[in-house]
Amino acid sequence: MKELLKKFENKNPEIVFNWKDSETDAEGWTVINSLRGGAAGGGTRMRKGLDMNEVLSLAKTMEVKFTVSGPAIGGAKSGINFDPNDPRKDEVLRRWYKAVSPLLKSYYGTGGDLNVDEIHEVIPMTEECGVWHPQEGVFNGHFKPTEADKINRIGQLRQGVIKVIENPKFSPDVARKYTVADMITGYGVAEAVRHFYDIYGGEIKGKRAIVQGFGNVGSAAAFYLAEMGVKVVGIIDRDGGLLNPEGFSYEEITKLFLNKDGNKLVADNMIPFAELNEKVWEIGAEIFTPCAASRLVTQEQVDKMAAKGLEVISCGANVPFADKEIFFGPIMENVDSKVSLVPDFISNCGMARVFAYFMEKRVQMTDEAIFADISKTIRKGLEKTHQSSDSKTGISARAFEIALKQLV
Repeated sequence: MKELLKKFENKNPEIVFNWKDSETDAEGWTVINSLRGGAAGGGTRMRKGLDMNEVLSLAKTMEVKFTVSGPAIGGAKSGINFDPNDPRKDEVLRRWYKAVSPLLKSYYGTGGDLNVDEIHEVIPMTEECGVWHPQEGVFNGHFKPTEADKINRIGQLRQGVIKVIENPKFSPDVARKYTVADMITGYGVAEAVRHFYDIYGGEIKGKRAIVQGFGNVGSAAAFYLAEMGVKVVGIIDRDGGLLNPEGFSYEEITKLFLNKDGNKLVADNMIPFAELNEKVWEIGAEIFTPCAASRLVTQEQVDKMAAKGLEVISCGANVPFADKEIFFGPIMENVDSKVSLVPDFISNCGMARVFAYFMEKRVQMTDEAIFADISKTIRKGLEKTHQSSDSKTGISARAFEIALKQLV
């Protein structure tokens, strides 16, 4: 696995597109790791301090993810080094999409990511540039459909991603009109935990969980885990969080979800970050879902959780461990040898799979069909890993080996 990984990591990307904004100090990159299958896909993120290496590592992560979610295309990513809270964000994004639109028409498909919203920013802004849909490049480069078929499938994709969830099983409040895009990644993170216990043995109901991050992914993961009977005992967010050794009820988690301020946890009894960060890792939980930014989780934090009975980690964030390596750094390797670590490219492939699902010829557009497809995809990824060995450790190493054999 390590030889394959080294080869994959060291291979230069096929295309690097670099943009410097004419009106601000914003700088952006699209990195296309390869045009496997004639196209590449990966979302657009924005944050202050982002650099090309971050974009490159995420492009490589996407390529691995597509071996699970489909379609069989190359990995790519776009990133803009700019403060997303700057009032000029909107105009910067518009200029960015105008510059990158020839790629989006030909062979690159994008979507929302950190601080960039799929529905309110990516779709309308790319449309303004004459791009039919942010995934149009994947259709043209990979699927090569007829014009009529392309119109049908893009219609399906447009409708599906922004589809309002009607089934109360999948939505914390149907009246609030949450979409598939709002909930699907967190759903996959929770389903990965459920399938882990089902495949490797154990009862999920009554297990305790710590959730890191309470944005779209973390809050949805907490909601679906609570629905399965998991007791969320700790939530750690950017400014602080909550602890409850008895576990929050499904109703309490739902309320916290509905009371979010954008991507932030809001509660009357919030514990300040510094204090919470001292306590949360030792509260005792079998499940950990890192769903905040990349490269935050330290060796010490995992050691503390492992000493208190940690069994499984389901990654909501890409590359959640504080390693400098693109993928399998020393922290991740150590964690994989200690506990059951479901890698990000399986557990958080929900949105990538949604795109793949809607790109197929006529599919069912019901909540049940969409969510079942994500669940089935994640289960298949875990089953393949289990077939190579039923050991509860080394899951990520085996999953990477299976994926990399398709790419190197």
